[in-house]
Amino acid sequence: MTPALLPALARVLASIDAPRNLRALYALLAGFCLAGLLLAMARSALGRDEALLGALWLGLALAVAFFGVNTTGLMLMDQARSLPVRDPQDALHDALRSAHRVLLALLACLTLAGLAVLVLAGLLWATHLPVVGAPLLAVVLPAGVLMLGGITFVLVVLVGPLAGPAVWAGRRSRGVLSFLRARLRHGLPETALLMAAVYLMVALATAAVSFVVVSGSQLLAGLAILGAGVELPARQLLAGVMGLGPRTLSASGVPLEGGSLGLAALIGGGVVFALALALPTLVWLRGCCAVYLALTEPE
Repeated sequence: MTPALLPALARVLASIDAPRNLRALYALLAGFCLAGLLLAMARSALGRDEALLGALWLGLALAVAFFGVNTTGLMLMDQARSLPVRDPQDALHDALRSAHRVLLALLACLTLAGLAVLVLAGLLWATHLPVVGAPLLAVVLPAGVLMLGGITFVLVVLVGPLAGPAVWAGRRSRGVLSFLRARLRHGLPETALLMAAVYLMVALATAAVSFVVVSGSQLLAGLAILGAGVELPARQLLAGVMGLGPRTLSASGVPLEGGSLGLAALIGGGVVFALALALPTLVWLRGCCAVYLALTEPE
């Protein structure tokens, strides 16, 4: 590890403080909850064989989740740059004006990757040709493995994590592509090392949140059923914590019991599930912002 990477790594590890950004947490939770509601409406429509309406609700859910993540990312970028964190309303307004740049940059990168895959598919088809087929396969096979693995690696450690932060920092789509190309040509190992630290933090945050949710839900279920006499099955009481709704619970063979009390348990558990999903996502987004700043604005 070069000495220049030590400050960058310290900057990335400081991203563990992301949950302290309550405005960003509020924006992400609101986006996740609204997207979850729209997704439930899509499932309900598909269950009634209303494919068009279900597709509409599903599209709206994806749009809400996308703009919610970009709204949160803008506020986390403010935090990472030690700037005053903008209000959620202002961040949403800015996300509506700039989030399309993320899509354009990702679409351009995926198009290039798709073209490379098409070329590889053409070469594989050419292995059916007589005489040259077998020697060509001997060359295309290792080259194809390395190419596809390399594309996947670049998408995971460079394009996917850093396209959003580049836009949140003010770059346009062309500037995002220039940044990604420069990191691919001259700084991919350093970028991969910093992103590995982010992945490790997210894994640790997910493990910690999962432990809290699982242990807390089990203890609460025992207290509610055995101590307080709440007349609900333990599986239903904890269904919302596992991300299950009324329709999903019924489809799994467990009828919804308790009337309004059972529905309230599902709603309360759903809030816990959304919070457990939001906290590691905050760490992920904050870490990606820190990696981008460490690569472009070294201290």
